[in-house]
Amino acid sequence: MILTSKTVKMRLVEESDAEFIVGLRVDEKYNKHLSAVTGDVEAQVNWIRRYKADEADKLQFYFIIERLDGTRCGTVRIYDIVGDSFCWGSWILNEEKTKYAALESAFLVYEFGFEELKLSKSHFDVRKENEKVISFHKKMGAVKTGETDLDELFEISKKSVLETKQRLSSKLL
Repeated sequence: MILTSKTVKMRLVEESDAEFIVGLRVDEKYNKHLSAVTGDVEAQVNWIRRYKADEADKLQFYFIIERLDGTRCGTVRIYDIVGDSFCWGSWILNEEKTKYAALESAFLVYEFGFEELKLSKSHFDVRKENEKVISFHKKMGAVKTGETDLDELFEISKKSVLETKQRLSSKLL
């Protein structure tokens, strides 16, 4: 499965992506707001193998974000599918990303959740100190629903995403 936008595409992760993923997750430029990992490529391969069973059961989906020329530039994961809502995270974009990769990949995540999975909203958490990402989600139309010691909790509806996509269509088409 490949989801495509103007300058990026997303495909489901494969075992061959393990080294790329570990490289992103251990890089201090990108991991400040993520849960810690060991940096062990073999452990990541094993995680991907276990994950593929969840993917087959439609419990979670882990994507590699690529530029249209095939250069890998990030990851994103859809998980915690409950009722009519899905969570997404593990969103990392590296320096190979395109100018609008964040916006495009977010809309691809929502397209997958709303169109492919037929869900009507998304819930997610963002580390409180991750002000840029909090601002991004609020501009997308997300509403804060609560907080924990570490995170702000958000929800966004399909309607809000579609309205934002329409407003920003010049950047996406």
